[in-house]
Amino acid sequence: MKKTLTVFAHPYLEHSNSNVELINFYVRHQHYTLRDLYEEYPDFHIAAFRERKRIKNYDRFIFQFPLIWFGMPPLLRLWIDEVFDRNWLNEGEENPLEGKEVFIVVTTGGKERSYSREGTYHYTVEELISGLIVSLKVFKAVIKEIVIVYDANKLTKKEIIRQKQRFAQLLNQE
Repeated sequence: MKKTLTVFAHPYLEHSNSNVELINFYVRHQHYTLRDLYEEYPDFHIAAFRERKRIKNYDRFIFQFPLIWFGMPPLLRLWIDEVFDRNWLNEGEENPLEGKEVFIVVTTGGKERSYSREGTYHYTVEELISGLIVSLKVFKAVIKEIVIVYDANKLTKKEIIRQKQRFAQLLNQE
């Protein structure tokens, strides 16, 4: 089993049943480490050197967050700005993301049809989180899957469990 780091960022976790259920999956399995950025960095002061060191110890990464005002939560954006080191792009420097598998899990309060060219917002979720996608590709990470949970705040307990099972199967295929 691949040692997996989950970088989780949700500023309003107490209002998100689906995210709570999804992160319970990581807590229950020994090969997953959950880092809740809003719990760890409530003052928004990222310990970038420590985070870079931590990244080197993992084989696979999961970025999980809700879509907030059509993008990533601010603390996750800051974490990426502070932690992703441009020196990793230089020849001879160790790039701890290169060749590593990444999964992105995004929850939205909106319906799937709203996130399309013809929908309410005229953009897909992938377009709205393109900053993360491009950053990971620049650092030569391998994006295995982008999982989008639409209408997350309206899912029944049964639907949340189904989403969690689907995600667990996806991770266990690797």
